[in-house]
Amino acid sequence: MNSYEVLFVIANALDDEKKEATVEIVKGIIGDGGEVTRVDVIGTRRLAYPINKKHEGYYVLVEFNAPPELPKELDRRLRISDDVVRHIIINKDEK
Repeated sequence: MNSYEVLFVIANALDDEKKEATVEIVKGIIGDGGEVTRVDVIGTRRLAYPINKKHEGYYVLVEFNAPPELPKELDRRLRISDDVVRHIIINKDEK
């Protein structure tokens, strides 16, 4: 099991229940093959540059332990999600 973290930005226009549901979906994807160690909801922040004419996003950082194939599946699922504006997955063990 490797140690990873994923930072993703949810569209700020969504209501709070939908944002929480998106966070739970990500935790569920990770929980299928790994374990979530920490969830840090950063909240609404201004984006560095407009993305699809949006200037603010809802940031969430999730740290987790998982086998090497799980981040590929997580990346695929986050790419096709309409609620997630941007995301990045980092392997914390490769330093």
